[in-house]
Amino acid sequence: MKILVVEDDSDVRNSLRQTLEDENFVVDTVDNGAEGLYRASEWQYDVILLDVMLPELDGWHILNKLRDQKIQTPVLMLTALDDLDDRVRGLTTGADDYMVKPYHERELLARIQALHRRSLGLTQNVIKIGRVEINTAQRTVKLNGELISLTAYRYRILEYLATRRGEVISQSELAEAIVGEDETALSNVIDVQIHHIRRQLGKDFVRNRRGLGYVIPD
Repeated sequence: MKILVVEDDSDVRNSLRQTLEDENFVVDTVDNGAEGLYRASEWQYDVILLDVMLPELDGWHILNKLRDQKIQTPVLMLTALDDLDDRVRGLTTGADDYMVKPYHERELLARIQALHRRSLGLTQNVIKIGRVEINTAQRTVKLNGELISLTAYRYRILEYLATRRGEVISQSELAEAIVGEDETALSNVIDVQIHHIRRQLGKDFVRNRRGLGYVIPD
């Protein structure tokens, strides 16, 4: 899962990054509203964590702009504003969830998972594909009931393809989805990682559509 954090407080921003990266999420962070709006509009994210009180553009403005542009990326507003009117404003403006600081890490992670699951039309955290079972909450993979050890990078690739089963995902989309701002993902690196996934889960588990990308077939 790839998450954008828009937060001007450096301590909170760094804490969020650490918490999310510890869960093997890909995280980009920005410290002002103008950059946050640009990233959210032009880059691909699964969930956006959005503060309200930001320099340059506030969270309300960003949320309005995103929804006006028909960008439906799930937004969780994470702010110190705890008044009922603020919470109602956030939800009616287009936020998918609203949490007040200070937050509990376990609750935050659970809400992020729920937002991501709903955005993909999933009703539970476990995805079963033939003999393979992927638990997106625990980030575990089983084959025939036995745990399979995947590197963090391979798991990101597998989860992205599995949550979009039946869709052909191009190398460029896959690369953007599974790397952060300080990482790179060359196409040949992705090829190698998918080769290893096939070796672990079966050679036909991930198919290559030549010139188009990769797909886990229905």
